[in-house]
Amino acid sequence: MKKGEVTAQLFGFLICEPNDAVRPIHPKAMPVVLTRPDEWRCWLTADTSEALKLQRPLANGLLDIVAEGTRADPA
Repeated sequence: MKKGEVTAQLFGFLICEPNDAVRPIHPKAMPVVLTRPDEWRCWLTADTSEALKLQRPLANGLLDIVAEGTRADPA
């Protein structure tokens, strides 16, 4: 570490195979989406082997595409 110990806000996300809604947009992967409190608790507190069982696509039908096309950021 060039600067020594620092405080930084970092994040990461777990990916998995895409579900039917995501596959046409991104055929390689999608973020894992946890939708229930028991899943959140498992991810935050369980042993790694148990938590990684949550690494699966969101069930088909639970994700809606609400916009399509090219996005342009405001100037």
